[in-house]
Amino acid sequence: MLPLTIPNILTLLRISLIPIFVLFFYLPVDWPYWHQLTAAIFALAALTDWLDGYLARRLQQSSSLGAFLDPVADKLIVVVALMLLVERYATAWLTIPAMVIVGREIVVSALREWMAELGKRRQVAVSHWGKYKTAGQMLAILLMLAQPTTKLGVWHLMAYGLIYLATALTLWSMILYLSAARIALSSPET
Repeated sequence: MLPLTIPNILTLLRISLIPIFVLFFYLPVDWPYWHQLTAAIFALAALTDWLDGYLARRLQQSSSLGAFLDPVADKLIVVVALMLLVERYATAWLTIPAMVIVGREIVVSALREWMAELGKRRQVAVSHWGKYKTAGQMLAILLMLAQPTTKLGVWHLMAYGLIYLATALTLWSMILYLSAARIALSSPET
């Protein structure tokens, strides 16, 4: 059973916000601030990402299940948001970075699982580059959600710049993780 600590409750809140976020994204409402409301739901989920980790360390409420569930929740909200934005924008300029980001998440998750089976999970622990990548992704997604596609402007340019920066950090962090696991990957015994 999941220990009901404040960090775990925040992680569960983040997961429960995903269907609400999707529902608000698709509601056929012609209200001028609808995009901002959808973005606010995503922002709340992103805030719980930072807050649950901070509180787990601060309150010394870390748990194995929480350590597993937190990155899953992060990946779920980012992948769902990217899929929705790819549909909304319908352009290769967003689809390609989204594919890279989702592909990296699959590769790194599989690498971590494999390294854990070898007892070498620490070699591919979360790095500061991964945290920068996540922050860049969250901010770019937030900016794209907050703006209607009919009013492309400076905010969209900033969002695209951030999504490309996040994509570069995504690739860089994947290279670092693969490099850290290089010896295990090249070992004939594994």
